[in-house]
Amino acid sequence: MPRKPRVEYIGFHHIINRGVAKSNIFLKDDDFKKFLEIVAEAKERYDFILHSFCLMNNHYHLLIETKLENLSLIARQINSKYAQYFNREYKRVGPLWQGRFKS
Repeated sequence: MPRKPRVEYIGFHHIINRGVAKSNIFLKDDDFKKFLEIVAEAKERYDFILHSFCLMNNHYHLLIETKLENLSLIARQINSKYAQYFNREYKRVGPLWQGRFKS
């Protein structure tokens, strides 16, 4: 059975995602910097406001305010770009994230 589409609305969103099997997604300081660069790129592309963030070793939290109904596009951009970076950087394959982002 396919999952239900996410209901999107303009406004504030608390986005959370965690590494698969609760594994670390940030292994060195450069990983944190790269993640924030990817968030900045998504911000330019999708025009949202980043109010706050918290990056932990195995997950992240973002508090964003969307101006359009594009939350899924924003999260997909951030998660896929970072997973590609992480897999390339650490010569690994497979999913990085435990599942869909939570909001």
